[in-house]
Amino acid sequence: MNSALHTVLCERLGCRHPIVQTAMGWVADANLVAATSNAGGFGFLAAATMSTATLEAELAKLRSATAANFGVNFHMFQPNAREVIALCLQHRDRVRAVSYGRGPDAATIRRFKDAGILCMPTVGALKHALKAVELGADLITVQGGEGGGHTGSVPTSLLLPQVLDAVRVPVVAAGGFHSGRGLAAALAYGAAGIAMGTRFLMTTDSPVPRATLQHYLAVNDPAKIRASTAVDGLPQRMIDNPALLSLEQGSLARRLLVALASAWRWRAHTGMSVGQMLQTFVAALREGDSAVQTMMAANAPMLIQRAMVEGHPDEGVLPSGQVAAVIDALPSVAELIDTIVREAEGRLAALAPTAARLPSAA
Repeated sequence: MNSALHTVLCERLGCRHPIVQTAMGWVADANLVAATSNAGGFGFLAAATMSTATLEAELAKLRSATAANFGVNFHMFQPNAREVIALCLQHRDRVRAVSYGRGPDAATIRRFKDAGILCMPTVGALKHALKAVELGADLITVQGGEGGGHTGSVPTSLLLPQVLDAVRVPVVAAGGFHSGRGLAAALAYGAAGIAMGTRFLMTTDSPVPRATLQHYLAVNDPAKIRASTAVDGLPQRMIDNPALLSLEQGSLARRLLVALASAWRWRAHTGMSVGQMLQTFVAALREGDSAVQTMMAANAPMLIQRAMVEGHPDEGVLPSGQVAAVIDALPSVAELIDTIVREAEGRLAALAPTAARLPSAA
């Protein structure tokens, strides 16, 4: 392998290639993570949408499906966050890293670090990157506005160099990546590798039903993959479809009714009691979330489940990066990673003669 592709990310995570599969809720299951890790990348298991029992089963399946290390993603506001943390620590021999958005406090991060587990949060703004490092992050994934799901407004080409200049931990680039060209470009910026969600979702190893994948293959206009606040009050990039348009055109009262139904289904999925639901609601308000936003929080996982698990793409929402509009095939994860690596090596090799001809800096 080209030595330029063996970065500090490979050293820290123990993977062969600087390619990370992100933890997409309902999508990043044991099979997808194992396929990624076995192909030389590094996969994150999406524990944020798993009950404790499901996570235990997925960890057992993953341990038997790959000899490689892997990561786990979670959120502190999920009802079983403490149990997820305990399971990560219990499986510290294989869980190499944890990822999160609104993350744990410094004391919890210290528990991970003391166990030898790397903390690798995802951020969408410079201020969040600085705060993550202050709290003890070992690596940072920087997602530009092109990325899928909850995302910011600053494109990767602007956000990535901002963060690279501001922090002294390895940075992984996300948002808009799907090929070897992108990997070579990210390395040229100074990133330690790339992270991709949509590109891994659109593979034959993805658990997403074929009917839903057809919607991803059919979109060919990046403008049709846009950020909306209609689902849970926060900007979330999704493919246009009837369910999204219905939420956007509905009244606030209608959206709150949908949110209450989603919250009740989410309670049943997680095993959360009514008392725990109220505690989560109050905690979110204390963190500064509005009452409406807090009530809508369960919409995303439930509407995503309808499309991504149950196979009804027009009745749920379709989180997606804008790269879906330029993807027209569903390779296996092994084929995908091999293609990205070979293309990145080719681009870097093509640049080498040009770089050699440039005058050296004084």
